[in-house]
Amino acid sequence: MGARRSEAPARHTASVSVRVTATARRPCLFHAPATTIPASIDTRSTPDHNALSASVRNGGTMSENSGSNPVAVIAFGGNALLRPQDHGTQEEQFTLAWKATRWLVEIIQRGYELAIVHGNGPQVGNIMIQVEEAITKIPPQTLDVCVAQTQGSMGYLLANQLRNRFNEEELDKEIAALLTEVVVDRDDPAFENPTKPVGPYFTSYRANLLMQEQGWQMVEDAGRGWRKVVPSPRPKEILGSRLYRKLIEDGAVLIAGGGGGIPVYRDVGGYYRGVEAVIDKDYVASILARDLDADLFIVLTQVPMVAENFGRPNQQWLRRLPVARAREMLEANQFPPGSMGPKIRAAIEFVEATGKEVLITDDEHLKRALRREAGTFIVPDGEVEVATRDS
Repeated sequence: MGARRSEAPARHTASVSVRVTATARRPCLFHAPATTIPASIDTRSTPDHNALSASVRNGGTMSENSGSNPVAVIAFGGNALLRPQDHGTQEEQFTLAWKATRWLVEIIQRGYELAIVHGNGPQVGNIMIQVEEAITKIPPQTLDVCVAQTQGSMGYLLANQLRNRFNEEELDKEIAALLTEVVVDRDDPAFENPTKPVGPYFTSYRANLLMQEQGWQMVEDAGRGWRKVVPSPRPKEILGSRLYRKLIEDGAVLIAGGGGGIPVYRDVGGYYRGVEAVIDKDYVASILARDLDADLFIVLTQVPMVAENFGRPNQQWLRRLPVARAREMLEANQFPPGSMGPKIRAAIEFVEATGKEVLITDDEHLKRALRREAGTFIVPDGEVEVATRDS
């Protein structure tokens, strides 16, 4: 096989839709060296059954979905496309999106149809900085609109580079990046106690002005300034999920629920209205996985697997974690609410509702985890399995 380029394709290359099959050689969009796949192999219909989750294997069938392939939903944070050490340029984000497609394609090549849910913390924060800097020139946008903007921009980044990756790998897949509205309860207690910091840091003078003129609630971060805090209600429903399921059944790669979705609520007249809030993307990904009847729910983190007593002398990495034990650990405050907590809760809700599995790992170990050689699997029952090493 010819050598493949490891760097991201040039952003300015035309992003047109090219359908490539395993038997037809066409030039790649970004002039990468061509690769050859034997004509007898169809990459769309040769799933690696040994890598499928136990919930798929036990029943002797691929999936309860009408399609022939099992379905995986993956959730990862906005830091995958914009890291703290980055300048935040578009070129950097295109490059990181290209790198992300490498491990996203791994899932497809294991035989899964794929739905992607990305975070947007750094990106929506940058948009709010832009809004604040332009406050004297154009009217400000509300947070729900800012979230929608990140769904569009990040959906484009991922779809563009996935298309390029598919072209290089000679995969014939369509991609749908969709704006996703997620219903929340207007009476959710989170609206009475906003705690989620978003956006830029302000001086004390500017913060007082915003609290008086805009009615913002703000908190001080010692030594850094004041930040706006917004509610983080639990998601109740994803609007349009029937369409999403149809797209997956038709073999499309789905990018949806970005940033936890655009938060909306239904008023007394039955109309949906946007609200200033931030929804945790892991909870939304869990609902999407259930709506799509997914066979595997994957949650990417900054660590290779789940640990008991993380960061303590008696820390243990866990290879296999029954859902009942996961709930016990969550209730014992083993998982901080600002980091691993929502991921574990989202995993518990998926496993308890479906009887299927959740894989928690980082991008470095995902390929091996799909072979069940790394990561943590949260499973319906059984015994805890302690890992002998952190991979």
